[in-house]
Amino acid sequence: MKTTMIAAAVAALVAAPALAASDACKADGELTFAVVPAENASGSLERFTPTADYLTSQIGTKVTLRIASDYAAVIEGHKAGNIHIGWHGPGSFARAYQVTEGQVTPFAALNNNGVIGYYSVIYVKADSPYQTLADLKGKKFGLVDPNSTSGNFALRFFMDRDEKIIPEQFFSDVVFTGSHENAIIAIQQGTVDAAGNWWDNENSSNLRQMETKGMAKYDDFRIVWKSPLLAGAPLVYVNSLSEPCKAAIQEAFVNMKTVSPETYAKFNDGKGEGFAPVKLDDYRDSMAMIAYVDDLRKKQ
Repeated sequence: MKTTMIAAAVAALVAAPALAASDACKADGELTFAVVPAENASGSLERFTPTADYLTSQIGTKVTLRIASDYAAVIEGHKAGNIHIGWHGPGSFARAYQVTEGQVTPFAALNNNGVIGYYSVIYVKADSPYQTLADLKGKKFGLVDPNSTSGNFALRFFMDRDEKIIPEQFFSDVVFTGSHENAIIAIQQGTVDAAGNWWDNENSSNLRQMETKGMAKYDDFRIVWKSPLLAGAPLVYVNSLSEPCKAAIQEAFVNMKTVSPETYAKFNDGKGEGFAPVKLDDYRDSMAMIAYVDDLRKKQ
């Protein structure tokens, strides 16, 4: 999506008549907001509790944050109808769309200086001898979660499509670390020689967030592989919500950086231009990617 299109879409939402915050979601009852785990539980609690509070103030019903143990918990929560709003990677959204038979819809994603999207990367220690993906043959490799885009789907998809590499056959050992932070920690501790992760740009990544929290130093790591641009990590809602409620939720996120900059600063470390609207068609390639990976697994 071009920057001008993003600006026009955001302007249209901002200019639209505001829904009554006191009753937009009143008929829907209390809602639950959850995010797929990128960091540890305490970090997620600190980062996203302000978002739940902000939504409560904007949409007219109480919104409770749920800290999920893994990606599947958020996906299954959507299916069961007890997680109403979620933040996913494009791959986990595609899986949620598949599992719920189309009963979740993406509505917003972060706009990073006109770019709605991010990359899958492979990190190694900066002082390691590994310079390319080929150098990692026979080494220990860390994935994030089976439903992580940057930490599993994209790695498998592009490795097979572009390099004809199947991780379990190329590396000596492949492990799931559970979260993006744990993947970095696994490299730090020598549990793995390399691991996948998400990366926006030099100033915005999981590793930068860990550096801010004193958990790692950015310069202690080096990127040896980067994917093509992936679709932006989408916020989604379940389709069972009322139309006024859906509109109010989207409006609240798109306006977050202006209405509550402190909430946005927590959500994304204050970086980027805020949230921009997205639609289902933006994730057709993500759906094709997980279908490809699923088919690849069946052939192994």
